[in-house]
Amino acid sequence: MKKASILMIIGSAMLLSLFVFPMWNIRLGAPQYPEPLGIDIYINGLRGESEFDIQNIDGLNHYIGMKTLPKPEEMWEFSVFPLVILAMSIMGILIGFLSIAGKLSSNWFLLWFVLMSILGILGMYDFNQWLVAYGTDLDPNAIMKLLNPDGTPMKYNPPLMGHKKLLNFDAYSYPRLGGVLMGIGMIFTLTAYFIGRSKVIKTR
Repeated sequence: MKKASILMIIGSAMLLSLFVFPMWNIRLGAPQYPEPLGIDIYINGLRGESEFDIQNIDGLNHYIGMKTLPKPEEMWEFSVFPLVILAMSIMGILIGFLSIAGKLSSNWFLLWFVLMSILGILGMYDFNQWLVAYGTDLDPNAIMKLLNPDGTPMKYNPPLMGHKKLLNFDAYSYPRLGGVLMGIGMIFTLTAYFIGRSKVIKTR
């Protein structure tokens, strides 16, 4: 059980990597941009991959009526997400230590994993809603007004994950190091549950 508890502690602690490394990345590439424009998404704000990427993306978006990229104080998520991640990490670490002390069973590992999974799904849903709103709520007085073949306004929201063609831009959206480490940490906690459960079964 000690091995499972240590794995639980490590997995929960890996969530703290989100305070250092970006969680997600959206990258825009086009023939006129030999170096793609990129946005790194942290749990507390957005940063350009290069110094002027945010500025250049906002400049391009202005022509089609998209809003400027939000600052941390303009989105409640950038205030709430760090608190949620910190609370879940501390909770998981405490569960691991209490398990070592024999106070909690491995079922608590599974409970933590399920709760964190639900929060992760809600976070991804919220992120996708933001992307959709960002790419569809356009300024009607924009310089460029492009329409689909059926006459409906063209949407410019990047994909939640994967690739999408936006005019002459290729948009790519994938996890970055912080998001990958968080995923690995969650796998560790689920593995800890199965290891702890197998130990209990063997002792019966």
